Order: sequence, then C-alpha cells, then structure tokens
Amino acid sequence: MPKDEHYRAAELHDLAAQAHRVAATQHGKGDHMTGHEFSRQAMEHSAKAFKFSQEALKKSEDAAGKKG
Repeated sequence: MPKDEHYRAAELHDLAAQAHRVAATQHGKGDHMTGHEFSRQAMEHSAKAFKFSQEALKKSEDAAGKKG
C-alpha cells in the first residue's frame, strides 16, 4: 500500500533530521569525530528516505492510474 511507503519515507526523513541535529551539536562542542559519524548516518537516512519517497510516488501514481 502506498501509504506505508509514505510513512516509512517520513520516518527516515525524521531520522535524518535528528542525526543532523546531533551532528551539529557535536561539532559545536568540538567533538568532530562523533559529529562526522552522525553526519554520515544522516546522509544514509536521507538517501534511504529519498528512495522510499520515489517508490511511494510511483506506487501512488500507479494506483491513481488504475482508479482513474
């Protein structure tokens, strides 16, 4: 169901945002190694969120095409 993919994409976007916030905090404290690790995690979550968003969009478009 496309709704599930949309929720998963939103969840991954939230995880990416949280990782970005933690990375910024760590960088601000001078803990650059931890900051870089959270930045890497944020990038991974963002890439997964984009993938899920694209899949959700395609499934939504397919479902709308079948109904319309």
